[in-house]
Amino acid sequence: MQAALRLTAQVQPGGKIEIVDAQLPVGTPVEVIVLLPHAPARPRRSLLAVLADAPGRLAFQTAEEVDAYLHSERDAWER
Repeated sequence: MQAALRLTAQVQPGGKIEIVDAQLPVGTPVEVIVLLPHAPARPRRSLLAVLADAPGRLAFQTAEEVDAYLHSERDAWER
């Protein structure tokens, strides 16, 4: 059976976290899991917004733009 301790700590400058507890045996390897209780939610972005930021910006606004792009690519392959 695995033993567990639930502790809280403050993140120090430089991202350091210090854990001090007398129950921790000296020299014993431990696994540390850090949970952020109230992580700020990242704003959701539309697929078009993500594609607009992609290298090459190949975000198409309409199906006609996609068709025109594919037609030009096919023409280039045939040359």
